[in-house]
Amino acid sequence: MKKIFTVIALLAVVFVQAQTKKIVADKIIGVVGDRIMLKSDIDNQINDAKSKDYELPPDASCYLMQQLIINKMLAIQAEKDSLPVSDEEIEADVDNRIRYFIQQYGSKEVIEQITGKTIYQFREEMREPIKESKLATAMRGKIVENVKITPTEVRAYFNKIPKDSLAFYETELEIGEIVVYPKAGREMEEYAQEELKEFKRQVESGSKKMEFLASQYSEDPAAKENAGLYVLNRNDNQWDPTFFNTAMSLKEGQVSRVIKSKFGYHIIQCLSKNGDEVTVRHILKIPRINEPDIKDAINKLDTVRSKLIAGTLKFGEAVSKYSDEENSKFTAGMMRGKDGTSIIYIDDLDKEMVPLLEKLKPGEFAQPTAFTDPQGKKGVRLIYLVSRTAPHRENIENDYSKIAGRALEEKKEKELQKWFIKNSNTFYVQIEDEYKDCAPIKAILGTTVKN
Repeated sequence: MKKIFTVIALLAVVFVQAQTKKIVADKIIGVVGDRIMLKSDIDNQINDAKSKDYELPPDASCYLMQQLIINKMLAIQAEKDSLPVSDEEIEADVDNRIRYFIQQYGSKEVIEQITGKTIYQFREEMREPIKESKLATAMRGKIVENVKITPTEVRAYFNKIPKDSLAFYETELEIGEIVVYPKAGREMEEYAQEELKEFKRQVESGSKKMEFLASQYSEDPAAKENAGLYVLNRNDNQWDPTFFNTAMSLKEGQVSRVIKSKFGYHIIQCLSKNGDEVTVRHILKIPRINEPDIKDAINKLDTVRSKLIAGTLKFGEAVSKYSDEENSKFTAGMMRGKDGTSIIYIDDLDKEMVPLLEKLKPGEFAQPTAFTDPQGKKGVRLIYLVSRTAPHRENIENDYSKIAGRALEEKKEKELQKWFIKNSNTFYVQIEDEYKDCAPIKAILGTTVKN
């Protein structure tokens, strides 16, 4: 049986994203309890997947219908069990989704043109699927909250995998780093500020547009694509405080004075205000770091490295004391892979780092080296190689945590299947004839479907 419960949270996201496409006609194709399912719920998702070149199975519509039924059953049960999903959580998700679309399409006016709805109508349409998704996820969590896995079960799960189906892993690394960003000299600081003052003058005089200047001169890596455009919400907390407070204080059309954030110097133009949301465009200039500034940072980290090698300083302590990398305070200096774990693959590393690791053994520290981060800032880093595995076929000794994670998910799937077998007949379900013979739907409903 296909995994039927792993896309509950994703379903609402895809559904909401699909709402940016107009539907010519619609009809009810099913009912679960007092909740309806529309043909557009499925058609939009299929069209969205095709537009992104996702490979779809022949029974895609059956599978998506199954997911809609599952989502609604779990949401209904969550409401019966009074599981906590606050209005604040839902509103925060709606706000985030609106900001995402404005970021993608450029303005709320474009979204309104695409959908044929006002932004307020669009918000209202998103609220229910987001709430439903959160309720379904909460119910899923309750059903499987006590499911645990033992080492014996992990080994039994692994032994069932055909040998020729075992995954092959490339070299896996665990890497720590201490990063220092050199401070620019006073002349470079003043030069960046003067550049921005000139840009401000040009925008305010009307001789140049902010959009043009941002796309041409901003050192924000995203500026080439978005020309410095961002949507901020008063409830956000991920922005640099100085940048955020300045943006929020501006009037429509106003260009800020030159401000300094943790990224460098900015000017910000307020494009529009809508309740708690502000749409702005900014230009970032990062003061140039000269060779003497870099040498000072290298010398600083060289001293730190000597203490680490001598054992008079622990790596975690050094990270806390010396690293300028904000996220390192929460990860103890450990780099994170694409999946959020500490496992890194060679392909995930920037090209400047790979040579530093070639001669290192686990437990050793590389010489401090200058680099440029993804935001364009020049820094110096000290690399610590914690562990390295050779390329290998999956095995229980080296890959226990990965295997255990999959085994646990399989056990949770079975627990969820048991719950549906036991409870599906307590729900009123009616679906169109074209879906009644779908194997994925029969797997969860059996004879529950009403004529």
